[in-house]
Amino acid sequence: MIGRIIGISGPTVSVALAGLKLYERVVVGHARLMGEVVRLEQGRAIVQVYENTRGLGVGEPVTGTGTQLAVRLGPGLLNQMFDGLQRPLEALRQEQGPFIQPGGDRSQLSSAQHLRFTAVKQAGDEVRVGEALGFVEEGPFRHTIFATGSAGTIDTIAEGDLPADGLVASMSDGRKVFAYHDWPVRLPRPYRRKLTRFEPLITGQRCIDFLFPLARGGSAIFPGGFGTGKTLLEQSIAKFAEVDIVVYVGCGERGNEMAEMLDDFSVLSDPWSKRPLMSRTIIVVNTSNMPVAAREASIYTAVTIAEYYRDMGYSVLLLADSLSRWAEALREISSALEEMPGEEGYPTYLGSRMAEFFARAGVVETLDGKIGSLTVMLSISPPGGDFTEPVTQACLRNTGAFFMLDTALAHRRHFPAIHWFQSFSLYEADVAAHLDKQVAADWSALRRETHELLQKEESLREVAEIVGTEGLQDADRLLIRTTEGIRRRFLAQNAYTDDAFSTPEQTHQMIRRMIEAHHGASARLEKGEHLEQVLGEHR
Repeated sequence: MIGRIIGISGPTVSVALAGLKLYERVVVGHARLMGEVVRLEQGRAIVQVYENTRGLGVGEPVTGTGTQLAVRLGPGLLNQMFDGLQRPLEALRQEQGPFIQPGGDRSQLSSAQHLRFTAVKQAGDEVRVGEALGFVEEGPFRHTIFATGSAGTIDTIAEGDLPADGLVASMSDGRKVFAYHDWPVRLPRPYRRKLTRFEPLITGQRCIDFLFPLARGGSAIFPGGFGTGKTLLEQSIAKFAEVDIVVYVGCGERGNEMAEMLDDFSVLSDPWSKRPLMSRTIIVVNTSNMPVAAREASIYTAVTIAEYYRDMGYSVLLLADSLSRWAEALREISSALEEMPGEEGYPTYLGSRMAEFFARAGVVETLDGKIGSLTVMLSISPPGGDFTEPVTQACLRNTGAFFMLDTALAHRRHFPAIHWFQSFSLYEADVAAHLDKQVAADWSALRRETHELLQKEESLREVAEIVGTEGLQDADRLLIRTTEGIRRRFLAQNAYTDDAFSTPEQTHQMIRRMIEAHHGASARLEKGEHLEQVLGEHR
């Protein structure tokens, strides 16, 4: 059925077309723009267009597709860059130049690429949904091809080179299984059960790995004002994190930042596997000059791709920069729909949308019986560095780790500017227990002592502001000297040197030397030696 446009307000279009469903994807106008039904009313539907609506006119045709906004999942996703609608940006650049032209429904993955399939099932086998039929090699990874649709019996199954259409198997009921399948982005992918595991996820950042550790399948946010190093920290984690797959979302960020990141990723190697960094990376980009509605979809596109690789049993890290831009897109769309605004103009359902998104992280037993994990790390850009604003507060209710980026630390050129008193991790006790076994038995003890030293220093600095440093006791002055070294040499890392990445073993050795030196100096003070002599050798 074909309807007509009866009203246009920016990217929001009113359509006279019966039979549409909520969140159904539609094709709008002669330019064939992609849109999504966001509201149904008597006699009309409200459509949010994901592309620039300039030149669109009343009376132009609108056609429903009968499907929701979906991503195509299959081999060929790695080492690629897509927009929020999963259009391949490099292919579009070669075809259209540096700016995306609106319209057209382009295939996201090339079905003509050479795929060599190795079957693990054979004709006559019964398979369940989500069970592996076989695999293809995707760079260094084994890409599993799953049974889709419903359970059934295999009639025929491919072996060796796949045909151009990617046909993998034919079922006895006539269904066909291809190397590619579509999945609605707002529907979480199924699994057998979610597990409670707290295995450490090493990021290479000493402040995070040692003081506020992150667990595989966990979630973390790091809010910070302008200039606090959110993007650089997130890109450093994307480069060095101990995971199999990284999905990076540039949501509403500046184009030059994304260009710089792509340049870096194209020449760097993964410190764990020594392979090219892009061989394990998927980038979803919706820069600040791209359509706002597609920005709102980009987060869902990315998390669906991440869940797909999680279902293969991989450890996946999803990084989004920044969630505030996604929330602003949500606010803009809500305003265009004339919905009742909540705090600071954000929609009243902001908190529930956040909770639904965070719930997609975790460690799961997949339908095929494997164990996979999806870890989520999101940066937030609170206006004016105000952490009481709605986006930060909505995330705080759902996240497991909070890394506060402090403006004062950034002004002192201390990066990463993670404030060691305002930050927290709900995983630290369980993760530290793993590191006690894997790295060193005194990991937890060193972490506790470092926390205590930093806390004592904070109290002493308040006293020193009143009486001066010279008015403090020698032991207190020694403690301040030790914690100053911890802050400057241990907690701070230069992202442009070899110190940008620190293994757990390197982290342990570094902090242990500092704590042992402090113990030795303290013992000498107790024996009656002068502070100046101790500090002279303590340097």
